[in-house]
Order: sequence, then C-alpha cells, then structure tokens
Amino acid sequence: MKTTMLRKAALMGLSACIGLTGAISAQAQEAKEQYLPSLVYRTGPFAPSGIGFADGFADYVTLINERDGGINGVKIRLEECETGYANDRGVECYERLKDRHGGATVVAPLSTGITYALIPRTRADGITMSTMGYGRADAAYGPVLDNVFMVPTTYWSSTTVVMDYIAEQEGGWENLKGKDIVHAYHDSAYGKEPLGVLRHYAEKYGFTLHEMPISPPGVEQRTVWTQVRRIKPDWISLFGWGVMNPTAIRTASSMGIDVSRMIGGIYAAQDDAVKPAGEDAKGYKAVTFHGPGADYPIYQDLKKHVYDKDLAAGSGDAKGTIAYNRGLINAGYIVEAWRQAQEMSEKGRPSTREETLKAWQSLDIPEARTKELGMGGLMPPVHITCLDHEGPGMALIQQWNGEAWEQVTEFRKPNKDLVFPMYKASAEAYAKQEGITPKSCD
Repeated sequence: MKTTMLRKAALMGLSACIGLTGAISAQAQEAKEQYLPSLVYRTGPFAPSGIGFADGFADYVTLINERDGGINGVKIRLEECETGYANDRGVECYERLKDRHGGATVVAPLSTGITYALIPRTRADGITMSTMGYGRADAAYGPVLDNVFMVPTTYWSSTTVVMDYIAEQEGGWENLKGKDIVHAYHDSAYGKEPLGVLRHYAEKYGFTLHEMPISPPGVEQRTVWTQVRRIKPDWISLFGWGVMNPTAIRTASSMGIDVSRMIGGIYAAQDDAVKPAGEDAKGYKAVTFHGPGADYPIYQDLKKHVYDKDLAAGSGDAKGTIAYNRGLINAGYIVEAWRQAQEMSEKGRPSTREETLKAWQSLDIPEARTKELGMGGLMPPVHITCLDHEGPGMALIQQWNGEAWEQVTEFRKPNKDLVFPMYKASAEAYAKQEGITPKSCD
C-alpha cells in the first residue's frame, strides 16, 4: 500500500512537473512573439475599402513570418477585431485586445473617429498609434501627442500637393487669380480637414473657394452638383468617403462636368471610388501617398511565400488595389519600427511598449531601405523626429484610365512651411484644452 501511494505521489509530481514545463514552454514560445492587434472593418457600409486594407495588412505580416521567420526570429501574432467602422466597436476592440498575448505595443485604428476616441486611452497605456493618412493632422506636431504618428502624410500636406498640381496645370500660381475652385466634402470633421489649407491658398492667390458640404452617406447629390454646374468651376476638390465618392463622380459626369478637373482626397482615391461609377470615372484624378498597382518586387515575394502557399488573408481579388497597397505599407512601417526597436535594445526579443514608442520617435526608412523591402516607389521614405511625427509628408497624383490607376506625378513634397505652423498652433490649442504639457524636444 505504501509503495503504491509513493508511486502515485511520484506520478502526480511528474505530471505536475510536466504540466509546469508545458506552461513554461508555452510562455517561452509566446514571449518570442510580437503581438499585433488589427482593427478592421470587413463588414458594414465601408467594407469595400476595409477588406482590401485588412488583406494587405495581414498578408504582409504573413510574408515576414514565412519568408524571414519573423523579425530576427520573433514572429508576429496578428489578431483581427471587427469594428464595422463604428467608434464604439473600435474602442471595445482596443480594450479587449490591448493586454492579450504579452500586450499590444502599437495599434492602427483605421478610422479617424476611432483614432479620436483612442488617443487618451493609448496615451494612458503607453501604446503607439499609427494613423496612416487619417486622424488628427495636428498630431504631426510631436511634442503634444508624442505617441501618435501621421506617417507618411496628412490631409493637410496632401492638399498642398493637390494645389501645387493645380497651379502647375494652370501655368503658375499667379494664374489662379479669378479662378473658381469647389471643395465638395463629406459634411463631417473629416471632410472639413482641408478647409484651413484651401482658405489660405484662396486668400493668398485670389481664387474663389466654393465650400459645398454633402450630407452623409451621400446617396443623393443632384442638388449639390446642380449648384456646381452653375458655378462652372475650374477645379473640384472631392473629399468623400464610401458611397459618396462614386455617386459624386457619376452625378457630376451626368451633368456634363469634366471629371478630369476633379481631384479626390486621400480617401476618394481608392478603387471603390471609381469602379462603381463605371465609364463616368474615366479621367478622374486623386491624391494618394503610395504607388498604385502591383508592379513592385514585393509582389513576387508575396506570390512565393503567401499566395502559392494558400496563406493569403482574402480571396485574392484585392491584390494591387489602392486599399491593399495601403495595408501592405502600413504593416511595413510597423514592422520596420519593431526592427529598429530591436536594434536599439536587443535583437531576437519582442519589443516592449517603451521600446516600440522610442523606435517610432526616431523612425528612419530611407528610399534605399524601401527598395530593399521590395517596395521602392510603393512605400514613401520616412524620417521621424521628436518635433515632426509626419516626416517628409510626400504624396502623388494618380488618374483612373477606366480600368486601372495610372501615376500622373512622382512623389511630391508638401508645403511644410505652410502646414507645420498650422500643426503646431492646432496641437498647442488641443494641449491647452486637454491639460497636456507638451514634451520638450531640446
């Protein structure tokens, strides 16, 4: 009996030891992973934009894991959470995921509204926010929101690129005097974002700016475009979102308005803005912060390591689209920041929240590095400082030829002499309102 009891005790001890060893192994394995929550909107009214982005984002992470074995051996654990592009669901996703699997160190909200809602939460949690071309433009002024990054451009910077292009087409800034430019926009904080920049140019160069708000979702716009037709504008800036974009293009074209004189903002530059409009969209232009199409070396690597292995996140129909490419480069910036965080601390170990933030605050991805990543011409180079959380802020103009986007210009530098003081003034006003003490960048 005694022998039997001892044997049972030994077996129980062995089982406990094995269980403990298994737990330790699981923890050790998890410790070798860098956790990345992915807030997506694959459902809801804006899903046509969200699906492509989510696919590109996930496929880039899969590429890093499959081709490279992770970042210096640290694999990325991606976990999606569906927001439906709703602010409350975005906050719920963030709170549910932020402390899972060792803790999130960075989050990409993928929505201006969700970004606004998460700013105080991420600041309290020490989590970096990557708000690529959306969110608070004044977050580009680093001393106030030191954990928020506008890489690679903002609504304001991209609007200066649009105006630079318009001036060039008119033969010089002096020729804008007496012209009529319409800003047709989603009647929300998003649509109003470029107004400060446009009003500045209108006053400085003597053109008339016609501000034309469109009530969301924007399925009925004939009244607005009837007014635009009466104005006979020289140029039209379209700052739409979702169904508003193809409806605007289709309605304007049906009224005889030349859509080649219409230039969409960053989120009127995706495929879902033009394809539903059919032939009416041919010639339409838009500003964007990355190259269009799939003619980049990274797509060869994606085919070999992701698509051919049946590891792609989606059905495959989003490859090369604007939304998909945005997902690729957004994940690319995040991965490069983690790579630089390891360089600054310890290779082969997941980066902490503090290390991740420190890396973002000095993120440097020169053009040569974008080429090494297979994304030369697709991903604009970036250089972040304590003071400037946008970097070069470059953008380009593209045009829809009826079947695909064609790049009309090379990447252009924005008018930072104009927008940076605007960032600073707006950010400092926000800091005063919220009781934030700006960080010293000395």
